Amino acid sequence: MIVQITGNVTYTITLDPTVWIFDDRKILLEEAFNPDAPKEDEKDDLDKAANRFSQEVYQQNLKPPINKSNKSISRKEGQKFLENSYVMPISDFLRYAEIKEDANSVTLETANGEDNIPLDTLAKSYLLFALNGKPLKEDGPVQLLYSDGSNRENPIKGIQKIIVN
Repeated sequence: MIVQITGNVTYTITLDPTVWIFDDRKILLEEAFNPDAPKEDEKDDLDKAANRFSQEVYQQNLKPPINKSNKSISRKEGQKFLENSYVMPISDFLRYAEIKEDANSVTLETANGEDNIPLDTLAKSYLLFALNGKPLKEDGPVQLLYSDGSNRENPIKGIQKIIVN
């Protein structure tokens, strides 16, 4: 249930999508492709943005923003996690891996072979990691969805390794 980012990068990193459910960077699947969708709680979004800003500017470390609001997760929030589908933008992880300047494409190793896509397409994409609150065990650990939603009905499934070329 892990995915490695390797290849033409400074740092090979290993992603564990099973813990992303608690990560503040996750996005509801429905909101990822509908920027005009109403936010569930605008104040929470502002708090999350402020926490991310603080982390980036003041701490400048690579720790993910996991429940940075220093409050326990309520029963209602926990129930919401177990019902919704979520995606994670891949851009932060690519930044952490420090893609080398001469890189321009990516090979996605999947359970069914390989797919090649441009690096800039990957950088704008989302990784689907939870469907109806459950990890993707059968077609996972992650699936790639393009930011424009063009492959929403047919995502790249079963991604096991991301190799930057």
